[in-house]
Amino acid sequence: MRDLGTGFGYLLKGQRWVLGHGRWFGFGLIPGLITLVLYVGALIGLAYGADDFVAWATPFADDWSKTLLAVFRGFLVFLVFALGLLLAVITFTAVTLLIGQPFYESLSEQVDKDKSPDGTAPESGLPLLRELWISARDSIRIVVRAAGWAVLLFALGFIPVLGQTVVPAIGFGVTGFFLTQELTSVALQRRRVEAREQLAMMRGRRMLIWGFGVPLALSFLVPFVAVFLMPGAVAGATLMVRDLRGEDDGAEDGGGKSLSAGPLVQGGPEPV
Repeated sequence: MRDLGTGFGYLLKGQRWVLGHGRWFGFGLIPGLITLVLYVGALIGLAYGADDFVAWATPFADDWSKTLLAVFRGFLVFLVFALGLLLAVITFTAVTLLIGQPFYESLSEQVDKDKSPDGTAPESGLPLLRELWISARDSIRIVVRAAGWAVLLFALGFIPVLGQTVVPAIGFGVTGFFLTQELTSVALQRRRVEAREQLAMMRGRRMLIWGFGVPLALSFLVPFVAVFLMPGAVAGATLMVRDLRGEDDGAEDGGGKSLSAGPLVQGGPEPV
């Protein structure tokens, strides 16, 4: 459980870092603003088109009474929009990172230089186009896996009681996990850590990942907050990667235990 507090601490440290480096904070806002405009337009379109989509998908209910039909289709419209909102939260980071790859790469590199004793940062040594391709490929993989979870949770949401209590909690845990994977990938790709190894490392420290990602996922539900938290989230993810990789000698977590001590992965990989 101590890892939950440690993960949240990295999120706060990242926000403090960008606030203390105002130029990088403003620099990191640009991709988020671009993505926000695109997503707001998509959600507005979904809000206007959800009624027609639900009516098209449920022709069998056309002969129902007006009251029953309104309640049934109104509930489905709500679920469709809720699913769209969940997918927006899950994919916002991936799309923002894809659009802002050069921006966040530079920000993450600056965090590494600032925290490194010799003022250097790990470099992938790959051409820019190759880095962009790897980032796009891995982002698509994450989005596909996240979408699969979103559809499953959407279906489970129809279960009475559990669908309104347990399922939303699981949804935030899944969302937080994928958000953190997307954010840490910026620093890990520069270290030539493949996606499979990234996932194994995260599965071994789930509490740490949830402590970082779940509060971020909750905050992303507030309009416009995601844009302003993204630069600090990238910085915090980079700080977490440095400790997980053992690059900060003597780094302490909240309980005084060095994060660089011991193996990166504790136990075998399990499903998220």
